[in-house]
Amino acid sequence: MNAAPDLLDTALMLAAHGIPPLPLRAGKVPFGNCPDCTHNACGGRPNMKTPGPCTCPAPCHGWAAATTDPGVINAPTWAHAWRDAAAVAYHPGGAGLTVVDLDNSAAIAWARASLPATRILRTTRGEHWLYQGVMQSANAVRPGVDVKSTMAYTRWLGPGTGTMTALPTVVRTLTVKAASVVRPTPQAITVPARAGGWECRHRTPAYLERGIAMAEERITEARSAVHATVYRTFLAVLSTHGRCGCLTDAHVARLFTAAQAKGESPRHCTDAWTNALTRLGL
Repeated sequence: MNAAPDLLDTALMLAAHGIPPLPLRAGKVPFGNCPDCTHNACGGRPNMKTPGPCTCPAPCHGWAAATTDPGVINAPTWAHAWRDAAAVAYHPGGAGLTVVDLDNSAAIAWARASLPATRILRTTRGEHWLYQGVMQSANAVRPGVDVKSTMAYTRWLGPGTGTMTALPTVVRTLTVKAASVVRPTPQAITVPARAGGWECRHRTPAYLERGIAMAEERITEARSAVHATVYRTFLAVLSTHGRCGCLTDAHVARLFTAAQAKGESPRHCTDAWTNALTRLGL
């Protein structure tokens, strides 16, 4: 039997409880943008080049499409997505929540020793710890730990068990520490400056900006093989700019945002970036 009706019922139930849902296709990724939203024609959400919620009637733009409006969820423009849906996700930040995603036993052990008790639900690889409160999302804040709240989505796996508590400072500080790391690797990439006062031309703002913009466009315009496109684009950026110390947190965040807008998960982005670094020996 087609499971789509059950998924639609789940989405409507979530919406009735103030939790904005969205359909996921096979691979646990959002549905791609409709023709009216390609090439950033609608403002590039969820990149937020144009601030505000997604106004497209189709379930475009991942987390930005999530809604509690049953009229939208039941609309004909969403019907094709529900027919092909493999799971239901939700936007934690839209529900006033933060999810600490723990991917393995070591991450769970750390959480039990470091975080206050709260509502917990089991996942295929670990656990989700749910807190009441909203914060910045970030992936790989610790080994095996992601934080999902604003501008993020996570799969609905059930209500969990336990009493939900307020978002603690220890979780908020995780993203502060993560933001200080330029790349999802233990060390920054630098090389000694050449003799004679040579200065890397990549530090020219216009040159670097053009390179990052072209990389964003390459990812955004991918119509198939998104995983491969993201990896190849990350590899190209790092092969050009990875050894000169020019890339900043903001540049990397732009690339990750573009990839996630095409349906890549934070973890897939991190894996692609790490694989590109390894390929180049950085």
